[in-house]
Amino acid sequence: MDLDGRIFAGLERSCEGQGGEKIVSAPSFPGIERIEALFYGEAFEPHRHDTYALGVTLRGVQTFRYRGEIRASRPGRIIVLHPDEIHDGGAGTEEGLRYRMLYLEPSLLRRCLDTESAALPFVDQPVLDDDALRDALLAALGALDEDLDELLVDDLVMRIAERLSRHAKRPLKRLAALARRSAFLARDYLEAHADRTVRSEELEGVVGLDRFALSCHFRAAFATSPHRFHLMRRLQRARFMIGAGGELADVAIATGFADQSHLSRQFKKAFGVTPGRWAALVGASRANQ
Repeated sequence: MDLDGRIFAGLERSCEGQGGEKIVSAPSFPGIERIEALFYGEAFEPHRHDTYALGVTLRGVQTFRYRGEIRASRPGRIIVLHPDEIHDGGAGTEEGLRYRMLYLEPSLLRRCLDTESAALPFVDQPVLDDDALRDALLAALGALDEDLDELLVDDLVMRIAERLSRHAKRPLKRLAALARRSAFLARDYLEAHADRTVRSEELEGVVGLDRFALSCHFRAAFATSPHRFHLMRRLQRARFMIGAGGELADVAIATGFADQSHLSRQFKKAFGVTPGRWAALVGASRANQ
């Protein structure tokens, strides 16, 4: 689809006249993050996060390495990255790259699958042409300065679940009710205690399962480990604080990391940029407002 099409007109107009690399973050919604990014050259080093990353390329060529291959997305195409899959990203041409991305926590998607016992859909091809999925994403990505409406999110997640299930090449694995309940109980506890370290014995006591069974159920439910999920919640909180102007040393203490260096290493592994780079990109977007 050409960017001259009406569906992208509003998105492009909102970005006219703004130069320089930047990231614009939208108001948050539980389990959902939305951004717009503008980059030239290599943007992100190899990293992985524990959410689905669902995006629409708006301008330029979006290149990234994913599952051993170099991929490319052109304007109007959709990117679908599965949780915990390593990838990088950048602009494939000198004109630069502009895209919008929605990060969806797997627990939201699980509640909208056809059967509660189905595991998460895995889409083998990360670059898609799918008008229905694109329309669903643009309903949430079209106005990043606005809060998401709860009814819109209900419909959005249901439509995403339906389209991803259609594209999934592998049959959905079954997940027993007990395993599902245990995984959600652990997830909720880890999210509620994202400001400190949670030990294995503590989580075993909360869930009533040994750590190895719980790890197996958790990964089947959310495509990541309890440790990784908890670490990402802390890093997301750190990213918000850094974007708001927090000092790295203070942010590290507030999010339970040993020191500033520890936070910086984990941050780069998770997001593909250093905390300082992230602060500069977010700061550039605020300067243009």
